Formats: sequence, C-alpha cells, structure tokens
Amino acid sequence: MRLRIVHRTSYEYSEPATTSHHEARLTPRQSEVQRTVTHELEVTPNPSARRARLDYFGNRTNYFGLTEPHRRLDVVATSLVETNALDLPDFVSTPAWESVRELITTDTRRDVLQASQMRFASPLVPLIPGLAAYTEPSFPAGQPILLGVSDLMDRVHRDFIYDPRATTPTTPLSTILETRRGVCQDFSHFMLGCLRSIGLGARYTSGYLRTRPPPGKARLIGADATHAWISVWVPALGWVDFDPTNNICPAEEHITLAFGRDFSDVTPLHGVILGGSRHRLDVSVDVEAME
Repeated sequence: MRLRIVHRTSYEYSEPATTSHHEARLTPRQSEVQRTVTHELEVTPNPSARRARLDYFGNRTNYFGLTEPHRRLDVVATSLVETNALDLPDFVSTPAWESVRELITTDTRRDVLQASQMRFASPLVPLIPGLAAYTEPSFPAGQPILLGVSDLMDRVHRDFIYDPRATTPTTPLSTILETRRGVCQDFSHFMLGCLRSIGLGARYTSGYLRTRPPPGKARLIGADATHAWISVWVPALGWVDFDPTNNICPAEEHITLAFGRDFSDVTPLHGVILGGSRHRLDVSVDVEAME
C-alpha cells in the first residue's frame, strides 16, 4: 500500500519569540515492512540552522533553530510511504513467556540486549503497584508469549474506555490504572507497564493510522492524528506489534515514525522557546491512500 502523510504543526505566540530550538521526529522509519519513498520537512520561518542525525534508537531526528523574532512557527512534514503486511506468526507455537523472560536477563547477544533494555521502568512508565496483578491472568505458567500478549491486549481494549478528555500527556500511569480511561498513548503506556512488570521487553511506537470515514461520509482532510502502539520482543521473530486501542496487530495501514521506551523518547516535535509569552498549538494529520 502507498500512503501519503501530511503532518502540520503550528504555534502562534501572543508576543514575539526571539529564539527557539526544536527537535522533530517526523521522518517515517525504514524497515522490511515500510519504505519511505519521499520525505520533506518544511519549516517557516526559515531556520538559521538545521541538521539531522539518528538518535539512540535509530529514529531519524531533525534539529532546527530560529534566531529571528517570530510570532508564528509552522512545521509541515510530507511523506510518501510504501507499506506491506507480514504474515502473523502462529501465536500458539511461540515460546513460553517465562523462557523469554529468562533469555533477556541472561543472553548478551546484540538483539537480546536491545530487548533487555526495554524491560525496565522508564520516565512515563514507572513499574507501579497493581500492574503485575492486572497482567498475571493473561500469563499463566507455560503460556505461549504471543497468546499472553494478545489476551492482555484484548482485556485492555475491553476494560478501558477511549476518552480524549480524561487525560493529558502528563497524566500519571497510576491515574490511568485507577480510572481506566484515556487515549492511545495511555493505553500503550499501560500495556508496556504490564509487560515490563513481569519481566518482558516491550517498546513504545509512535506513528500514524489510516482512518476511514463512516459509510456515506466524506473523508475529512486533517482529521487523522498521530497514533501509538506497542511491540513485544520474541526470540527468532524479533519485535511483534500490538495496538491495544483498536485490539489489532498493526498491518499495512499503520505507519511507524519512531520507537523508544515511552512517549518521551519519540515526541514528534518539541523544543525550547525564548519569549513568545502565551502560545496556541494546532496539529493536524492527513493520511491518504494513493492509487
């Protein structure tokens, strides 16, 4: 599938911002299931400096700075991406979850170490009381790991209510556990905490999801949004994706931007601003399938 993504971010300041420095993770990743055909990052006003590099997790990161006074900042990322879906593994034939836990605590091979670092608490996913108790029913002794993860995803989807007004980006995980309400970021953080609480390696993924309008309704330009899901590591398979918000395994309509320990590692755009006083933020995302 070929998808065109336009991600617009605009800041309007009540007073001129004299200087600002920003970091963007808006370039889709390359992988065996995803190829970025073209990508353009347009910044207005024109930055006085910009550079690109790969961060610790291999995410394409763009830095730019503005040193002239400005009352508005517009950042538009336009990408053309080709995606394809791999056949899902047979969940029943995957190894027992306890054996995976044991492996990532003892094996020092590179790929295993990469998974091992994803089993610890992170800035937005502390290993709080209550996570293990919620997780354990999905992981009885000997349970194949992907059967357990799939069951956990299904329970989170059933037990939690999607409510954009219930949380903010800084709502603590303890509140999510208590209220069982939130958005894709919250559900992903919660599921990460559950998997890590029993010693499994799981990472956070930031990206996009192509959405479809209700029957008979026109697709609204800019109505899509960034999305989040999680991946769990399995020997011989690598990272396998799960989307608890929609209770599905991501396929060709999910587009990966970046991954890390939690949202704090993959924020699409953030920075430091001198001046500006109050500001208004507008974000829109349009994901369109190309024929």
